[in-house]
Amino acid sequence: MVRIAGIDLPRKKRMEIALTYVYGIGRTSAQKILDEAGIDRNIKSDDVDEPMAIKIRAIIDQKYTVEGDLRKETIMNIKRLMDLGSYRGRRHRRGLPCRGQRTRTNA
Repeated sequence: MVRIAGIDLPRKKRMEIALTYVYGIGRTSAQKILDEAGIDRNIKSDDVDEPMAIKIRAIIDQKYTVEGDLRKETIMNIKRLMDLGSYRGRRHRRGLPCRGQRTRTNA
């Protein structure tokens, strides 16, 4: 079983899909990571050996903010908006939409 960024990747899935189980990595990022590591996108995560996993971990550690760090950064950005008292911060504080969605219904 491959463990990346504290997440056990599912065994039977292709690596391109399995990497998306890590918070902060989507399909496009997963493709870029695998291409840079020189690993086939269609290889199953069961077939990934330790040297390949080390390459993937190194690329993710160098270039991407994932899991806990990304969650913490997002929370800090929202907290900063609230502390500033900006429009978006006030909307976050009240639990309302920040990006112009309607509030007459569904909010």
